[in-house]
Amino acid sequence: MNDTASGITRSPDSARPTVDARIYPKGGLDVLSRDEVARLKDASSGGMHDLLRRCALAVLTSGSASDDPRAAQELYPDFDIQVLQQDRGVRIDLVHAPAMAFVDGVIIRGVAELLFAVVRDLAYTAIELGPEYADELESSSGITNAVFGLLRNARILKPAEPNLVVCWGGHSIGRNEYEYTKDVGYELGLRGLDICTGCGPGAMKGPMKGATIAHAKQRKRRKRYIGITEPGIIAAESPNPIVNHLVIMPDIEKRLEAFVRIGHGIVVFPGGVGTAEEILYLLGILLREENARLPFPLVFTGPTAAAPYFEQIDRFLRLTLGEAATSRYDIIIDDPAKVARRMTAGIRQVREYRIAHKDSFYFNWALKIPLEFQQPFAPTHEAMAALALHRGRASHALAADLRRAFSGIVAGNVKEDGMRHIEAHGPFQIRGDNDMMQAMDALLRAFVEQRRMKISGEYRPCYQVTS
Repeated sequence: MNDTASGITRSPDSARPTVDARIYPKGGLDVLSRDEVARLKDASSGGMHDLLRRCALAVLTSGSASDDPRAAQELYPDFDIQVLQQDRGVRIDLVHAPAMAFVDGVIIRGVAELLFAVVRDLAYTAIELGPEYADELESSSGITNAVFGLLRNARILKPAEPNLVVCWGGHSIGRNEYEYTKDVGYELGLRGLDICTGCGPGAMKGPMKGATIAHAKQRKRRKRYIGITEPGIIAAESPNPIVNHLVIMPDIEKRLEAFVRIGHGIVVFPGGVGTAEEILYLLGILLREENARLPFPLVFTGPTAAAPYFEQIDRFLRLTLGEAATSRYDIIIDDPAKVARRMTAGIRQVREYRIAHKDSFYFNWALKIPLEFQQPFAPTHEAMAALALHRGRASHALAADLRRAFSGIVAGNVKEDGMRHIEAHGPFQIRGDNDMMQAMDALLRAFVEQRRMKISGEYRPCYQVTS
């Protein structure tokens, strides 16, 4: 990577120092087609430039403590990025870029790698998943192939022994819980396991931070800290600085599928509505008959103070999805080493199953994900009100709609489009059976009281739950 940068200036409308820079990526992003560059530069209503600008600004402010998707744009209103195709490769021009991404006028290497990942993934999405391929994305197999293609293009899929643990949990957690996620990551790292998270702060950063120390102690050379995000989330949850493989999926559904396709086991820490969405997504899939015998270690864990949190999650899952759901997860409180041993043993079973069924180690083809879990859900007020949250439905079908309900709340909380919908039309209305809605309302109120909805400031609910 070669780059040049001008001196630090101050954007006319901002007190924050900025830098103008010209960067020449090396490795993994050497060339783009003219069509890809044209789409990235296109600032029209159907173009990618505004999306590129927002995602690039998120990685250039990597490590930010804010979860407001508008905060970075307000601090750096004059920031811009241009991608240019040259005879000898690609050039990226940054205008009024955040100075925090540079040291002595040179962009920080890890930040540069994340920036290249943004350009790579948005370019791939613009071409390979463009409107002309819409028909291919109408089938379950077509969507899975698209997820595979995105991950392969990002060079995430590597033939190797199963060792990737996905860690889910909230971006807004207390210090005690954050330290616990580091302890678990440390124990996982001591056992040679790599970490994949949603790439942001809190429970997405802690396991990676703990694992870095353990990997250093074990002299592990090939260390993977994979962050998987999507355009609506990245602006609110910018990548933490430990992420060394960033992937931007086109939407939340493909992001969730990427987690469960490449992960060999999942650890869930305390979190908010996004974590609840992830739990419901995975359990809804694992409860299907065709996945009943598929090994997939799933552990809920936290410090002693988090025990009531998981008790409430467990009660909600039993009430909505039934007792069968409880057989697919373990709850381990305040014992990081036990969590790591459980993951290690579970991943060993995954390895044996993949060998017996001739499935790849790096992509879980055997997991059957139905179309209802893959199709993007647009959380409009009409769509949220129409969710069928009633008893008598198959557990996996109910889980799919419960997942959509929590996904809509995530959008209203941290995604710019969702926030605009709430400001224009008021809170989402979520309706269903009385006991189910009471349980959901109690769970959401607990998230608010425990400050799991927002890092700072007063939280104003974007939803109303009624029976």
